[in-house]
Amino acid sequence: MLDIPKDKQGSERKGPAGSTEPTVEAEKGKGGVVLHLRGDWLARTIGSVEDVMDETRKTDLGKSVTMDCGEIGRLDTSGAFLIERLARTLTEKGAKVSFEGADKDATLFDAVRKALDVKRPEPVVRKSNPVTDGLASIGEAVFAVGRELLTGVNVIGAALYGAGRRMTGQTQVRPAAIVSQMDRMGVRAVPIIALMSFLIGAVIAQQGAFQLRNFGAEIFVVDLVGILQLREIGVLLTAIMIAGRSGSAITAEIGSMKMREEVDALQVIGLNPIGVLVFPRLLALIVVLPLLAFIADIAGLVGAITVSWIYSGITPDAFITRLRGAIDIGTIFAGLLKAPFMAILIGVVASMEGMKVGGSAESLGTHVTASVVKSIFLVILLDAVFAIFYAAIGY
Repeated sequence: MLDIPKDKQGSERKGPAGSTEPTVEAEKGKGGVVLHLRGDWLARTIGSVEDVMDETRKTDLGKSVTMDCGEIGRLDTSGAFLIERLARTLTEKGAKVSFEGADKDATLFDAVRKALDVKRPEPVVRKSNPVTDGLASIGEAVFAVGRELLTGVNVIGAALYGAGRRMTGQTQVRPAAIVSQMDRMGVRAVPIIALMSFLIGAVIAQQGAFQLRNFGAEIFVVDLVGILQLREIGVLLTAIMIAGRSGSAITAEIGSMKMREEVDALQVIGLNPIGVLVFPRLLALIVVLPLLAFIADIAGLVGAITVSWIYSGITPDAFITRLRGAIDIGTIFAGLLKAPFMAILIGVVASMEGMKVGGSAESLGTHVTASVVKSIFLVILLDAVFAIFYAAIGY
């Protein structure tokens, strides 16, 4: 027998908000087992009796069970569902279940029974087909790319809108924010960019001289390094380095603010998150990336001059003289012209991924990784597009 919980005074135990906790008491009658249900069977109180109901469902109560509901105080759908589920479980085990004293709650019990009697549709088992699955994957990828493009255009548009408001005096210009981002993304990146470009220029010069030595044309390593460094390698590797260094930082910063709901707070106080968070970073990237690319070009040429002098005996004067004949001002600007577009790509992708961050650290790490991978891929793709464009116009 299940005893009714009592307090020290012997009265029924009180639940939340003055309600009486539900209880179940089993009693052996002449016609079978009688379950006396007492108390308030409400959503906020049935938690205390769920274990007892589960044990009762597992117990063999015989062939006849009467559920006495006459002493139930208040009842809602949660309590009615718990009682009806017990009755159905006992019926499935072969017992004949009847209700007593449930007339006042008959409508509620009828509604619960109708809900439980509704047939659930059988889960549709989708047949797998390699061809259709492959086409579906391609379609999903195309739609995903379209959504990414639309989001990127929205970010660019919002940034341009914010720039227009600043230029027309509708919004306060915050040069300190822009200068701070330029310092973090540009000035502090100079050492690593210069070192990387110096080593790359040195490697290209050494490998070029090694191969051209077989043809007695080591002097042409100057043409190789000059054109390759100024048109392609300098700006490309700089953009890749910035994508990994600054792009990931932008995503992490905006993503952390999104996790702490600071982005939502900006919207609540009437500020545009794109204008406040994205615009200064995007403008700083557009300014510093061409400058870093120019520094990378100089460092790469210095590395090539050093190695050519040591490895091939080409003096710096001879190297510079040959370089003047191999390149012109157009060669320099052919590489630097790519830098602002690469900066826009890096900033937009990093900001987009930062805005997608959810509420977990795992989400932040996932989107930071996606930001770096997407930025590097798009930078290389853009460089290829420029190469095709330059070849088409004969530049």
